[in-house]
Amino acid sequence: MATLQIAANSNALARPAAPAPVAPAALSPLRMWAAVVGSTLGAFMAVLNIQIVNASLADIQGAIGAGTDDGGWISTSYLIAEIVVIPLSAWLARVFSVRNYLLANAILFLVFSVACAFAANLQQMIILRAIQGFSGGVLIPMAFTIIITLLPKAKQPIGLALFALSATFAPAIGPTIGGYLTENWGWEYIFYVNLVPGALMVGMLWASLDRGPMNLKLLARGDWPGIVTMAIGLAALQTVLEEGNKDDWFGSDFIVRLSVTAAISLTLFLIIELKTAHPLLNLRLLVRRNFGFGIVANFLLGIALYGSVFVLPIYLTRIQGYNSEQIGMVLAWTGIPQLLLIPLVPRLMKRFDVRLLIIIGFALFAASNFMNVHMTGDYASDQLFWPNIVRAIGQALVFTPLSAIATAGIEQENAGSASALFNMMRNLGGAVGIASLQTFLSKREQFHSNILTNSVSVFEEATRDRIARLTGYFTSHGVSDQALASHKAVVAIALKIRKQANIMAFSDTFFLLGVALVVALLASLLLRKPGQLSGGGAH
Repeated sequence: MATLQIAANSNALARPAAPAPVAPAALSPLRMWAAVVGSTLGAFMAVLNIQIVNASLADIQGAIGAGTDDGGWISTSYLIAEIVVIPLSAWLARVFSVRNYLLANAILFLVFSVACAFAANLQQMIILRAIQGFSGGVLIPMAFTIIITLLPKAKQPIGLALFALSATFAPAIGPTIGGYLTENWGWEYIFYVNLVPGALMVGMLWASLDRGPMNLKLLARGDWPGIVTMAIGLAALQTVLEEGNKDDWFGSDFIVRLSVTAAISLTLFLIIELKTAHPLLNLRLLVRRNFGFGIVANFLLGIALYGSVFVLPIYLTRIQGYNSEQIGMVLAWTGIPQLLLIPLVPRLMKRFDVRLLIIIGFALFAASNFMNVHMTGDYASDQLFWPNIVRAIGQALVFTPLSAIATAGIEQENAGSASALFNMMRNLGGAVGIASLQTFLSKREQFHSNILTNSVSVFEEATRDRIARLTGYFTSHGVSDQALASHKAVVAIALKIRKQANIMAFSDTFFLLGVALVVALLASLLLRKPGQLSGGGAH
């Protein structure tokens, strides 16, 4: 333990101290909490705008004349911009000052949210969504940084609970809001919905954050090789993950070139960050036990968090034929309980070991996925109710304690790097999860379809009887041609087989998500209790 502390202190001394975003003593409690609430509200909207748009993607594609394949870039452009800007935010906040940087991006986020509603074609929408993602992505790590640098240690669990609403509640409630607005008002309102809370966010940040001097000289001394290699690498990687399944992965020259670009750029980024005197991100934080294992658990949490929000709507659309609003109502039960439970988590953290809360949370989240491994054609909203409730409780218990224990002992000068890494890895986990699940789902559907098809043979008496009954059914319902009725019977059986194969593939996918969460649980077992950490926290 002493060795870890010496290493941590030497890392901190080796790096120039970065100014804290704000000085805690300079703000009254009212202004301090206004800054925290305003910034977490911004993070909530930034995350919400990922899922709220996904729920309405088909309507947007139809309105702007985008094809199904190309329309995916409406979401991809936002995600690429967001994941690239997250690691840059701490440095840019020092360059332009926290107040200027946050307010400018908050206002830009609102402006380009409205602009997206007026996009006339796919090209305009992609550009506007990218700028919206670039400005919205700033709001996520800056809210986290403000919480762990501005709040006293005793109050940080409350701030992290507020932040958890953006990290876990927003993805869950996004499809509900998006589906309702699209079905009842039109897809444009999924962008207009940002205006009222956005105006409140800007007002709170304007009133609470002190003016600070800009330090434009940092631009000349910036870690530009690190910035360039990181931006290229992350953008290429995100594109590979978003487009890989559609383009048959490495069967596509485009995906191969992007994969090579991502591998080379990110390798160079790691080398640069470990060798440069003034790195963009302090990657040495990853060797700290709690932060390192916390990052692993958070990455896996991102896989399950975004992966489950991705898989469930596809299941409800493909198997049950639900529309956007119906899907939103099902997913609401993964969000509403969190809204009630997350404010109670800081109290639980005072009474119980935070590691116990994390373990219970991951166990419940994993259990909610394992509850869905025996799906049938009748498995719909009623059957999904209790798995969604269990999932909501698990998510509520995991995020705040995991954030608190991972960042315990992080110094103020390292708060920006910690925030960037923690939030970037969760988002990257989501991207990896969605890409992996897309491929896994299609491969398992093909596997089960082949197995079921081989077992349905025209040489089997049961199969011939089924075809005969269906042929009789179609004949009695207006199909006069015997051959056509027989053909329709065979097609009906084929569709039944495909539906069953899809259901079995979704069951396998939920099992895989459960396994990922069990691995996250194992990683959380290696966390130390914060009181056992050497050294002080952010203050």
